[in-house]
Amino acid sequence: MKNPSADKKATRRARLKKKRRLPPGVPNPVDIHVGARLRLRRTLLGQSQEKLGAAVGLTFQQVQKYERGANRMGASRLFQFCEILGVPITYFFDEMPSGLKTAEAQVVKGLSDQGQAVPDTDPLARRETLELVRAYYKIADPRVRKRLFALVKSLGRSV
Repeated sequence: MKNPSADKKATRRARLKKKRRLPPGVPNPVDIHVGARLRLRRTLLGQSQEKLGAAVGLTFQQVQKYERGANRMGASRLFQFCEILGVPITYFFDEMPSGLKTAEAQVVKGLSDQGQAVPDTDPLARRETLELVRAYYKIADPRVRKRLFALVKSLGRSV
């Protein structure tokens, strides 16, 4: 004999569980954050997607998908990236917004971002900034670097 109360509880549990998941095709905000950190570190090191992909046996398209958060990264793959990029695993979760610590918050954020372009608001994460910093530190003479730094600061104030 079936227990109607147990059926109701099972249905309610299934409905609650279903609500805590993102629909197919919507990337989890944590995956997007981890991918952005992957891209940041790769770019800081001056590595191409092709070179990074070759080091772990992937195509550059697969690396692109990880960087966009479209593909979820497994623990073994994350470990490989840590070894190649010279960072601890915690690097990928540094600066993660505290609002993404629960499954419900991830769903809410993922659904609110669905269909919206994510603006690149952090100037430190832009390719232009990273290339500028790399070029700056390639200047061997510290006096020249110091003069260039002063020039750039004065130009920034005049705008």
